[in-house]
Amino acid sequence: MTTANKVTILRILLIPFFVGAVLYYVRTGEEGYRIAGLLCFAVASICDGVDGYIARHYNQISELGTLLDPLADKLLLVSGVIVLSFDNSPYLERMPLWLTVTVIGRDLVVLTGLVVIQLIVGKVKVRPRMAGKVSTVLQMASVLWILLKWYDVVLTYVTWGAAICTAVSGVWYVFDGMKQLGAHPSSLPSEQKRD
Repeated sequence: MTTANKVTILRILLIPFFVGAVLYYVRTGEEGYRIAGLLCFAVASICDGVDGYIARHYNQISELGTLLDPLADKLLLVSGVIVLSFDNSPYLERMPLWLTVTVIGRDLVVLTGLVVIQLIVGKVKVRPRMAGKVSTVLQMASVLWILLKWYDVVLTYVTWGAAICTAVSGVWYVFDGMKQLGAHPSSLPSEQKRD
């Protein structure tokens, strides 16, 4: 268990506290809950960069880490996007449903592709793309913007940017998955396999 993996596990453990704090805030309106939720989300977001830095800088890249790190990202962002998609008035702005659908839809397509590739090819090669990294940052910014109650036109641009980058990264992942499947012998027609 490397230090980087411990930081990643801390990120995962912060998620239920974040969700619980936000839900208590929209139910009671007590600012302490909003601050607690904001801090949990901010710490988990910052730790996303910290665990990556530790893994690269101190040569702690592990197979467990390559699995846990994106899982922690997905769990944090999807939980944030879903919780803020509910009608939380009058306390919090609502996350646009089209962004929620884009994020969840992309993640479901990617997850399905990963399972199919794992079953057919045996090993999945995930290649991080800049669009995926930017979409993660913009999704985090969207959640933080709402929790900070900065309701202005900038939030609209941030959410649109998050949706566009999320969709673009999803298309890239689909192309990468099709390449992996296309290179495997099981994708060849039956006649060519016998030759």
